[in-house]
Amino acid sequence: MPEFDDKTAIVTGASGGIGEAAAKRFAAEGASVVVADLKVEEGEATVADIEDAGGEATFVETDVSDPADAGAMVDVAVDTYGGLDFAFNNAGIEGERAATSDQPVDNFERVIGVNLKGVFLGMRAEIPVMLDDGGGAVVNTSSIAGRLGFPEISPYVASKFGVIGLTKTAALEYSGEGVRVNAVCPGVIDTPMVQRSQDDDPEMMEQTAAATPIGRIGEPAEIGDAAVWLCSEDASFVTGEAMTIDGGYTSQ
Repeated sequence: MPEFDDKTAIVTGASGGIGEAAAKRFAAEGASVVVADLKVEEGEATVADIEDAGGEATFVETDVSDPADAGAMVDVAVDTYGGLDFAFNNAGIEGERAATSDQPVDNFERVIGVNLKGVFLGMRAEIPVMLDDGGGAVVNTSSIAGRLGFPEISPYVASKFGVIGLTKTAALEYSGEGVRVNAVCPGVIDTPMVQRSQDDDPEMMEQTAAATPIGRIGEPAEIGDAAVWLCSEDASFVTGEAMTIDGGYTSQ
């Protein structure tokens, strides 16, 4: 995608999994990438991999639930690369498992703070810069848990439903001004988050694969590639969309 040359992307949660895959794909397509994450060593490793492949990237330690950090990561994009064209607000956590009436309030607030407030703060900092630059594209990470209920993860489900609402609202507000806003809704993907769940329930991965029509779980690059496509001119008429990428799971 030559259109990504001389463009800048922010990817949050880019120290591993979907965010890492997206950051590397943005860089492979010519964009300079701000790799934003709380995990310093892993985030710097993502930058090193991008640079080793001939791309350009910068790491910024970021707590997406902190308004100052959200603003700082955008400042790094502007100060280092001259602006901001694309943002993939992807950082997320799963939180603790418990039935709704047993959910600790601090767990609910932490999950909402990262998964939902983090997307809000990201867009709040990113979109004004894009408007000043004449346009851009934002992609937010929701989930099939933003489409369906799942037992014992009510904070996560609430956060991911909320991301879709934020996405559609921002799309209505800014698409006419040249900023498109979309979301991706991954199914079960082979990420560190899912691997932690598998450690708690070793049969989970096999059961999930068996329940997925395509017969397997997804790979991080399959979501990262979709996020990059949503930022491209090939998706120029796509806005307010919550793209489900789940191997057919929610079609059942």
